[in-house]
Amino acid sequence: MTASLKRFAATLWQADGRRFPAPLSLLLVGPLVIGLCVAFILPVGRLLAVSVWNPDFTLAEFVHITESPLYLRILGRTFLLGGVVTVLTLVLAYPVAFLMARLSGWRLAVATACVLVPLWTSVLVRSYAWIIILQRNGLLNSILTGLGLTDAPLPLLYNELSVTIAMTHVLLPYMILPIWAALRTIPRDLPLAAQSLGANAVRVFFLVVLPLSLPGVASGVLMVFILSLGFYVTPALVGGPETLMVATLIGQQTTELLNWPFAGALAALLLGITLLLVTVFNRFLGLDKKAAS
Repeated sequence: MTASLKRFAATLWQADGRRFPAPLSLLLVGPLVIGLCVAFILPVGRLLAVSVWNPDFTLAEFVHITESPLYLRILGRTFLLGGVVTVLTLVLAYPVAFLMARLSGWRLAVATACVLVPLWTSVLVRSYAWIIILQRNGLLNSILTGLGLTDAPLPLLYNELSVTIAMTHVLLPYMILPIWAALRTIPRDLPLAAQSLGANAVRVFFLVVLPLSLPGVASGVLMVFILSLGFYVTPALVGGPETLMVATLIGQQTTELLNWPFAGALAALLLGITLLLVTVFNRFLGLDKKAAS
């Protein structure tokens, strides 16, 4: 019996140790595929089916979206805020990632902790923290009025500005980490070689460092943009009804109005546009090729 088990275990592993045989690969990936189907594919498929499941099997819910200026405005606001948040996170994250790539030892540990700690904090808690900071009698308005910079509290809450600030803060680590990972893989000899050939620091950055870090930039941009499109808690709390986004609208249709067909149509439209943008993004930036290289 023991010899049979040993022979069975020996057949599971390849001699080179670099890849698993097909039976073991299926065994390892099976629970993940089952969980993905149960927790994601089936619910999303059912929601999409509801959007067209009516007596006449028509696309009336999709037509209702395209004919309503309100829903088109909400869609436009969602993608506009997603683009703005993506650009802001990229501008703020790249210097932080560049600095982290040059650190080592305990300094790197402290910087990494500062980036990772917000990820361990609930989005709900961070959203309420921004409400405390940006509200009419909040911390920021108290500082501005106390210094005499403003005569009255500024309307910093329940608008697109507050949503942009809060979403940028929440999504910033998702941009820092991919860029940092890409910068760490750049050999230190390459910038030194460029400097030895007469390139100054600016030319070294734009001709050597930045091009080699583009896979991390592309991954961070794609991740942040997709996450921003599906944000629900932060826009609902910090933005209020004046900055309604698609995810909040879908939640409203399902939990308050119980209009599942319309919610399914909104989800299908958002998913389709997102997949189209990801395809175009991948087509022009070659994310797969850069990741493979």
